[in-house]
Amino acid sequence: MPNPEEELVALLKKHGVDFTSSLPCEKIKTLLELVARTFHHVPLTREEEGVGISAGAALSGRRPAMFVQSSGIGNMINALLSLTGFYNLPLALFVSRRGVYKEKIEAQFPMGRLLPAILAGAGIGWTEINRPENIAAIDRILPEVYGENRIHAFLLSPAVWENSECEVRNAECKIKNTKPKTSDASLLTPHSSQPHLTRYDIIKIIAQYLEGKAVVSNLGWPSKELYALKHQPSNFYMLGSMGMATPVGLGIALTSKKEVIVIDGDGSLLMNPGTLATAAALAPRNLTIIAIDNSAYGSTGNQPTLTGTCVDLDAVAEGFGFRNTINVSSEEQIVEVMKKTREGLTFIHVPAIPGNKDVPNIPIHHLEIKRQVQEFLKA
Repeated sequence: MPNPEEELVALLKKHGVDFTSSLPCEKIKTLLELVARTFHHVPLTREEEGVGISAGAALSGRRPAMFVQSSGIGNMINALLSLTGFYNLPLALFVSRRGVYKEKIEAQFPMGRLLPAILAGAGIGWTEINRPENIAAIDRILPEVYGENRIHAFLLSPAVWENSECEVRNAECKIKNTKPKTSDASLLTPHSSQPHLTRYDIIKIIAQYLEGKAVVSNLGWPSKELYALKHQPSNFYMLGSMGMATPVGLGIALTSKKEVIVIDGDGSLLMNPGTLATAAALAPRNLTIIAIDNSAYGSTGNQPTLTGTCVDLDAVAEGFGFRNTINVSSEEQIVEVMKKTREGLTFIHVPAIPGNKDVPNIPIHHLEIKRQVQEFLKA
């Protein structure tokens, strides 16, 4: 009885895969249902966020695998290279390859046909799985992915599943009941509150409350300012991959018991806002996202972002399902909210004055940053 989906899942289990994420593809819907039932699984809103979440899981010692459609690879390349590859983290990609075999949607042709060349140009290893008997190649390659911290893409042709007899009854979509937002009104200011402090001032205030916590900081000046004010081995400094700070923090929170603080910015959050929906749906109780919102792209010359005109990040987080959002702007309010014990997933929105503090670059090698964070998370 041919059951290629079950064979693939068995190989994942054999090689210790213990953290998965995916976006839907009709061609692998049975495989995705099996994966979701078998492993710790995260449904994604966008492929790129999955790279960040998987990176956070890998920092915690997990063995992540992603399941995406070939078109989604185009949404992932930068993060794969400047995050997963740059920090030497493992990731197995299982790609439903469209546009090659009995494809009816012409828009799938360009990416599907060029995918091997795209991966080769990016320096990412790939293996074509065109028939059920090719699945055995996964058994040989997965040990290298996790043993040598590699990225590898398995290109899964629809032909693999064509005669499958594997059947999985569709699982119910379990959406958590939403409740009205609950916050301490004494800490809140109106959504339109005026900024009083620069990002450096804000990080200086919260620094004393970061001791012993896993901290993921946004790329560029935020990471440099955090290093100058509160360096500790548990700080994961984003040196590239804009928009990935919150996904990485979410991945750590989902796979670790440590308290996780993300120091993110408005430009970064606007680049991957769907991650807030993913975080709200999964609701890890140990995650706090601090959105320092200076309405500017601070690391590229303070060009304005849309939070200065039409976007309210506090309202965005609420709309995506956060049940605990707090808007603070003064030093007293920031101290008060940081001193309090936070219960559950929290979004703290802090309006800020644009500007960067003249601090030096982070002198630590990126692989040493990774090693220190991994050691902290193991402890």
